[in-house]
Amino acid sequence: MNRKLLALAPLLVFVLLCVFLYQGLFANPRELQTGRIGQAMPTFNLPDLMDESKRWTDTDLKGEVYLLNVWGTWCPTCLAELGYLTELREQGVKIIGLYYEQGYDPDFDGQFDINALRDDVTSMLNRAGDPYQFNILDLKRTLALDLGVSGAPETFLVDKQGTILLHHTGDINPRVWRAKFAPLMQELQQ
Repeated sequence: MNRKLLALAPLLVFVLLCVFLYQGLFANPRELQTGRIGQAMPTFNLPDLMDESKRWTDTDLKGEVYLLNVWGTWCPTCLAELGYLTELREQGVKIIGLYYEQGYDPDFDGQFDINALRDDVTSMLNRAGDPYQFNILDLKRTLALDLGVSGAPETFLVDKQGTILLHHTGDINPRVWRAKFAPLMQELQQ
């Protein structure tokens, strides 16, 4: 009996592998699944990008519906979405930036030049539009890791209680806003 099961093991592994790969054929690579939907924002205490004396925590953000937009000056897609995000801010949407520094590694790069980063951020936002109420600096990527961020841009819709309702990977544009965000925003405002 054991020999029969042992002989069927490779076939069973092959079938399971085929099922797994077949499901991948129909998966949408733009839909990133996050385990955070329906859960509270992770606890954090991080500095403001433009003023290190100011710190932001998850409790500071409770009480209002907002978008948390993960972005960086190094990201061309982030640059492309700034104009539309600025339009959304002008319509009353609260947007908080989570600055995602891609190229810094404290073990190898030494001292971080925060003033150069601030100059880059100011230049980019002056040029393309500034949708942010403020920007949180997550230099060590602790919040980004807790959120399951894989890069930039990524945007989270968070309700008044601090619960994450939506996680979108990629830029926010009119089509994405209408399809994904606008229906939830209407529900939240009722």
